[in-house]
Amino acid sequence: MYAQAIKNILLLLLLGVSLTQAAYKLQERYSWNQLDFAFPSERLKEQAIATGDYIPQNALPVGVEHFGNRLFVTVPRWRDGIPATLTYINMDHSLTGSPELIPYPDWRSNTAGDCANSITTAYRIKVDECGRLWVLDTGTVGIGNTTTNPCPYAVNVFDLTTNTRIRRYELRSDDTNPNTFIANIAVDIGKSCDDAFAYFSDELGYGLIAYSWEQNKSWRFSAHSYFFPDPLRGDYNIAGLNFQWGEEGIFGIALSPIRSDGYRTLYFSPLASHRQFAVSTRILRDESRTEDSYHEFIALDERGSNAHTTARVMSDDGVELFNLIDQNAIGCWHSSMPYTPQFHGIVDRDDVGLVFPADVKIDEHKNVWVLSDRMPVFLLSDLDYSDVNFRIYTAPLGALIENTVCDLRNNAYGPSNAVSLPKQQPPAVVTPIYKPYRPPQKPQLSTSWTPSSPPPRTYLPAISAAGVGVGQSPVSSVSVSTSANGGLDVPKAYVFNQHNGINYETSGPHLFPTHQPQAPQQREALKSYVNARQSGWWHHHHQG
Repeated sequence: MYAQAIKNILLLLLLGVSLTQAAYKLQERYSWNQLDFAFPSERLKEQAIATGDYIPQNALPVGVEHFGNRLFVTVPRWRDGIPATLTYINMDHSLTGSPELIPYPDWRSNTAGDCANSITTAYRIKVDECGRLWVLDTGTVGIGNTTTNPCPYAVNVFDLTTNTRIRRYELRSDDTNPNTFIANIAVDIGKSCDDAFAYFSDELGYGLIAYSWEQNKSWRFSAHSYFFPDPLRGDYNIAGLNFQWGEEGIFGIALSPIRSDGYRTLYFSPLASHRQFAVSTRILRDESRTEDSYHEFIALDERGSNAHTTARVMSDDGVELFNLIDQNAIGCWHSSMPYTPQFHGIVDRDDVGLVFPADVKIDEHKNVWVLSDRMPVFLLSDLDYSDVNFRIYTAPLGALIENTVCDLRNNAYGPSNAVSLPKQQPPAVVTPIYKPYRPPQKPQLSTSWTPSSPPPRTYLPAISAAGVGVGQSPVSSVSVSTSANGGLDVPKAYVFNQHNGINYETSGPHLFPTHQPQAPQQREALKSYVNARQSGWWHHHHQG
């Protein structure tokens, strides 16, 4: 036994595997102690610093998006001295390091308060498959009690080929309320680039806004109870700070691939919650359903303990990634599996580099990008600007989910990933919380990077009456669609693990995924899942 263990260790060393870094799949690409901006000249930068138009310590990056040779980064105007809110990194010129942020599309377009021509504050942004960058300008300066609204909320769309704005649309007064705070966006492309919708989550006004590109019109779904925070989930422990964000409602949103009925599923979570919800875009695209769609929204299970999340994204093959801000981690879930903790994995965790992973994206080449920014420390305490505070990581999606419960390509589930999200002891409360945060040291990650070739864009197959993709193996995905009578249009039969001779069937109006389990643990969980669906207990606890 001892001799075999020695052989295994020697084999790992011969293969060049680092035991201390094996858990780190995300590779650090860029990092900053404090953000820097690409002023036209050093003289103008010094002048901006002298006048207070540029205060480096006041800039916090919150959103990231990748397209071609550009990596976009957003910097909200929460404090004074933010010279630009929508910026990018030229990746041809800056492969790694701490590059200056370049205003997009130019300096003039980032002038605060120039409502018709500029963007005042941007949060999370989205590039669609038609080469357009969607940016919601909140029109705000400040945060919390310091917030002012020099401009209205406005959708801005840029053509990334010509770098020009091709549309600006102001949200209607009925789309917002005095408490509105919108920081997330999802873009839904249907049959063509004109068949496009954008969805915006109103975190503090508790609503969901839909915008039609073709109609150039917006409407609001308001006051659904699923948009509200969970009163039991308002306490947070991050980076040694204990704080309460108890009023934070619907926040992170993500869209599924196109389903068999031609629509997608929008998944969302309130920030003060451990639960995910879902609704078909068939409902969201229909302005007439804003007042009578309550039962079209579906409640999924909780993720587990310490599972607050602010950002999520789903790949074209149904893999959802989401940040776990309490755990300094990125989680995953394959949407063909039940939304229960045993089918959630951790793709990476880092108690230094991933303190508050604020945004996560999957680009056109299926590379994942993660931005971490230590936001609670910035807001509630003081960052140590002699330390690295902001990081951008990247890794291929396939490499991230490999050997996790989210990887359906093989049967090997690592023991640390095939279980529910780990329950962590909350950090000690720091009182007062005004000392700079200095994390423990961690070995430097490799910054080497090779772009992957773009795979062909694919969509999940249409689902036959047996719940099996036409011409495909019997694996389908979570879907939410509606029938003419207003109920969920769900095929009657769902076949689990057909090749292994295990066959379960059910029918009913609830969200219900099918999949071939590839390990005993998943198979037993699926049995329990089906039994719960068929029992009176499920229907008693899942009304609407």
